[in-house]
Order: sequence, then structure tokens, then C-alpha cells
Amino acid sequence: MNDLKLPEYEKPSGCITSSSKRMCSYTRVAIHILWLPLLLCAAVSAEPETTTESPGETRVLAPVKDFNIRYNFDAEGKVQPGLMQESSDWVEADFGRPGKVWVEDKVLFIERGNDMTGVRWRGPLVRKDYELILDAMRVEGEDFFCGLTFPVGEDPCSLILGGWGGSLVGLSSIDYADAANNMTARNITFENNRWYRVRVRVYGEKIEAWLDDKKIVDLVTTNRQIGIRWEMDVCVPLGIATWQTTGAIRNMKYWALTEKPRDYEVEK
Repeated sequence: MNDLKLPEYEKPSGCITSSSKRMCSYTRVAIHILWLPLLLCAAVSAEPETTTESPGETRVLAPVKDFNIRYNFDAEGKVQPGLMQESSDWVEADFGRPGKVWVEDKVLFIERGNDMTGVRWRGPLVRKDYELILDAMRVEGEDFFCGLTFPVGEDPCSLILGGWGGSLVGLSSIDYADAANNMTARNITFENNRWYRVRVRVYGEKIEAWLDDKKIVDLVTTNRQIGIRWEMDVCVPLGIATWQTTGAIRNMKYWALTEKPRDYEVEK
């Protein structure tokens, strides 16, 4: 476990008498005690995880350091107005025979695997009424370079960019049908080594998504079965994966919404 460094506090100017000095000392100890669980949680979350692939065989899932996600809520998912936090509480997703995952100049690289490579978020969550924003790029390969798994209430869902041979876009899964076989499927030509701005909004009764400010998903979730393909289980509740492709991710933001978006509409 990493060394814990407790925060320093200035001595109050009113600490003059011996009794007040004792009170200040007690107050300082109490403050440290209050901070300790938070610091211990941060230290523990930076630890690797282990998974048992077969009897007697254990694989270490390394934490992914230095790829920060920005968010505006606390550890319990409660919105903190005006507060923007950053954390890199990611760990490698437990795919079989994955490629490497690394961070360079604040960019997360997810290398081609056999078949999949990815990461999973272990930090605070909001499960509804939020937006996810990031930049994604296909570096090398011909399949999906960003399989973004995200929560829709208690259910997970994935936005697939460039799947099924390189051009398919859609949600997996809707009513048990994956991105190639439901009403969100469409084809978009992607260029390698080009950044695309991706935005996903889960609000009210809808899942919406934009690619470079063009809306690509507009789904009313009422009476729909929302889910994922089984391969994405290891990315739940929030994660990013690629399929036989090297992808890159940067500038990720996880923003809880406190007001109804001005462009939010549901046809009755």
C-alpha cells in the first residue's frame, strides 16, 4: 500500500492557554481520524486486483495510472455543485489474452488483443441523469476502437464505434439484440489516426449519443430491455474496450446533470 500523507493544518491563532492548546490538539487528532478512511480508500483503490482464470492460476489486473477522468459528484454519487474532481481509478479489464494498456501524455492506449483489451472504472458512479464525454481514436486495426460500457440505472449498456468490420455504430444490447441487430444500428466510415468527439447522455427515459456533435443514437428506453453482450461483463459498470484493434482515449468527463437538458424531448 502506498504511504499515506495526512494533510497539514495551520495552528489556530486563538490557541494561547494550555487548555485551549489541548483542545486544538484534540481537534487536530479528530480531523486526522475523519480523513483516514478516505485516504485508506484511495490507497486501496490503487492496488491491483486478482482474478482466477482456472484452478491454481491467478492473474493480476494492474491499475491504470495517470489517465484521469473528471467528474462532479462525491463517492456516493451525490452532485457537488461547482466542484470538479479528478481520479485515475482504473484497472485493466479481465479479458483473456488482452493486449497492453498504457498512458502517454494523458492519452490512454488500449492495444489490439486476441480478441479484446480494455479497462474498468472503480471510482464513484452516477447511474442516471448524466453525460459521458471523451475523445476516441482508432490507431490501428479494422474493428471497434471504442466499446464504451456505461450504466443505465441498474443495467449496463455499450456504445460500439466501428464494430463488425470497421463501420458499425450502435448500442449493445436493446431487447437482447446487439448493435448489429437493433434499431440503433448504422454505418459510419471511420479514419485511423483521427480523433472523434463522443458524447453519451443517459437522462430521463432516453439514451442519446453524439459523434462530433452529430446525433447517432436517440433511444427511448421505456419498456425496453437494456443490456450488454456477455463479452463486456468485465467492463461493468463503466469501462472501455476494443476488439482486435488498438484505440486511444483522452479528455474523459463524467458529468452528473442537475437540470433537464434544453434539447431533451420525448415524444408522447
